Amino acid sequence: MKEKVGEVFFIAMDNPAIPGCTISKAVHDGANDIICFSLSRNTDISAEIYPYHKLIIMAEGVIEIYGADGFRRNLHTSDSIITLTDTPMGIRTAEGAVYTEVLIRRRDIMNEAIKAGEVFRLAEIVPYQDGKIVNMDVVHNDKMKFVIMAFDAGTELSEHAAPGEALIFVLDGEGVIGYEGKEHPIKAGENFRFAKAGIHSVKAAKRFKMALLLTLES
Repeated sequence: MKEKVGEVFFIAMDNPAIPGCTISKAVHDGANDIICFSLSRNTDISAEIYPYHKLIIMAEGVIEIYGADGFRRNLHTSDSIITLTDTPMGIRTAEGAVYTEVLIRRRDIMNEAIKAGEVFRLAEIVPYQDGKIVNMDVVHNDKMKFVIMAFDAGTELSEHAAPGEALIFVLDGEGVIGYEGKEHPIKAGENFRFAKAGIHSVKAAKRFKMALLLTLES
């Protein structure tokens, strides 16, 4: 991953659009590519057929995903979708957008709660539970895991080392990420990155939800 390490950042702010252009930046190259896209207003990524799904996580703006047989899905800030395979899929925007795209192979294990082709919000998939931390694997394989976590106020993950590089998407509430001895308050809409073997902890100052994208490739 080539994002900032050990500090709070905002994907949309770090990847501004250029007028009239579509920009793609590789965040991670491997079995599951991770790419950040910045689309300026009135741009279009033409519909193409892919043999794999794409998980799209909106950071900012509005896009329309379109395809064959009248397929249309609108995504706004904080929305997500898993695209269809073996059918034309395109993306266009009238006002501009920034989003992260994760390649999901056919053989990857995807949670049955997620349906390809339907818009959803990651923050709404996993409920809060009093005094507990709730986890859900959205998709995983032996090299990648994308998991959603809901922390009740006062709960925490004690300090431990990351087995791979990780990108955090804060979905709801406020938390504190400890990283290499320093605490970083973080809130909904912000991001954080751990390096492989980075010592970290997570505490919920208030109720707090986050998504964790973990890659286990060097």
